[in-house]
Amino acid sequence: MNYSIWTYPWDLLDIGIDQAMTEIAQAKLTGVSLTTSYHAGRFLQPRSPKRKVYFPEDGTLYFPFQKEKYRSLLIQPTAASLIKENPNFWDLVFEAAGKQNLTVSGWTVCLHNTKLGMEYPEITVKNAYGDAYFYNLCPSHGEVRQYMKTMLEDLTTQYPFHAIELESLNYMGFPHEFHHEKDGVGLSEKDQFLLSLCFCDACKTRAQREGIDLRHAQQTVKQWIDAICERELPLPDDPQFMQLGIDYFAEHPEVVEYLHWRSTVVTSLAKELQEIMPARTQLYFLSLLTPNMSWLFGVDFQEISKINDGIVVCCYDSPPQQVGASMAQSKKAANATQLHTGLRVFYPENHNKAEFLDKVALAEAAGTNGFVFYNYGLIPKARMTWIREAIESLSK
Repeated sequence: MNYSIWTYPWDLLDIGIDQAMTEIAQAKLTGVSLTTSYHAGRFLQPRSPKRKVYFPEDGTLYFPFQKEKYRSLLIQPTAASLIKENPNFWDLVFEAAGKQNLTVSGWTVCLHNTKLGMEYPEITVKNAYGDAYFYNLCPSHGEVRQYMKTMLEDLTTQYPFHAIELESLNYMGFPHEFHHEKDGVGLSEKDQFLLSLCFCDACKTRAQREGIDLRHAQQTVKQWIDAICERELPLPDDPQFMQLGIDYFAEHPEVVEYLHWRSTVVTSLAKELQEIMPARTQLYFLSLLTPNMSWLFGVDFQEISKINDGIVVCCYDSPPQQVGASMAQSKKAANATQLHTGLRVFYPENHNKAEFLDKVALAEAAGTNGFVFYNYGLIPKARMTWIREAIESLSK
């Protein structure tokens, strides 16, 4: 079974690459999943001897990309200052990991990129009113797809990654993706979903080529958004919204057609990226949602499982029994592909070690093929013993 841990380049540089790899190996982990591209944030750094708070540069690449590969593209990447200052970073990482018999995977944030969205608003998701969501590049747009293929080809030809883990290779939700978000209406889950739907020109053009006219669906969704904004008080979610999924909209066939088409955009992009992977590198789709909910992000879990080498299902906020149930459901839907469980080692997601151990045990019982833990530099050193004990408990 594979056991990896997510981390950031600044973690390794602050703590020391060799020391970090030694600690990771001592926790019985078999690999490290390291950021290759990332978004903005503000992170408390309990492990760093140099700082306690870090602000990553938004939308940058954490590897020395080859500029000539991008010259013909609309989208031009930017390397993080950290990499410019440490050009041999990845060579040192692979060397140190090799000494500890650890695999190195590339944790790659894909379409969640506010920096690029601000620079190229024409390539972003746009709601039914045409408002641009700068934090989400649209997977329908040809320039976005070409940029993703170029970036992954550049990354995997330079370095012998065990796997690439694709985060945010999908349409994103409406909340929690930008700064200081304000909602005085009181949006329900369904309301947020309707606001997340993309009707940009790239989506319309792509759909039209496939014989689908999105204009009727756009008008319907626009009317629903109007109704949301005109209510004196919000309506509670209909329980059937999550229970029925896309079928909830059965009385509006134009919306059902659109939602089914929407998932084909993500699936086809995942397939194109799989096709350019070198034989030495596996491709994992990182899913924040289980199969019964992935449609919210335009992801067809079953179809993705037929295409990519594996799926990482993130059970971050789930209690132990839900982790087991989510992984059992995912295992059933995932065909024969590799299925890994993503777990945070955070508080209060885990109130204590026993709760964390229960999550690992229940995921293993549900048939997971491995784990990726979150996150080496964001948790106190003492919690690395939780990971070691969890792994040792599974090997007994």
